Amino acid sequence: MTALRTGHVGLNVTDLDRSLAFYGDVLGFQRLAEGKEEGRRYALLGRDGELALTLWQQADGAYAPAAAGLHHLAFSAGGIEEVREYEERLRGLGVDFAYDGVVAHGEGAASGGIFFHDPDGIRLEISAPTGAEGAPAPVENAPTCGFF
Repeated sequence: MTALRTGHVGLNVTDLDRSLAFYGDVLGFQRLAEGKEEGRRYALLGRDGELALTLWQQADGAYAPAAAGLHHLAFSAGGIEEVREYEERLRGLGVDFAYDGVVAHGEGAASGGIFFHDPDGIRLEISAPTGAEGAPAPVENAPTCGFF
């Protein structure tokens, strides 16, 4: 048996068209396939033909942070400058941020990123492994990504 790795992540959304605009137009995922049958709408998203994310229009309410299930979805960027480019783009679109700007993953950590919410309130992160040195860690003595 080989070690398992993440294949793709599936998210329930309330409005597929709105989520396609966010994950496609804003975050740059390509639409690989789409199901348009009423009551069974979905989209497969990825990059370079590789599936990364599925969106299922079957939620009847916003994301519930206190419910069991997904805590947050994290994306890795090529570097901290790319993270800052996403931050600028998202701020220009009025996206709701959990913290102000790039924050470190923990006190004194080199890794860090931005933490924000999609149109359904799903918690998202874009981070880089280095470049956040000196950035604030908003949660004392604990991982930043665990408490937003």
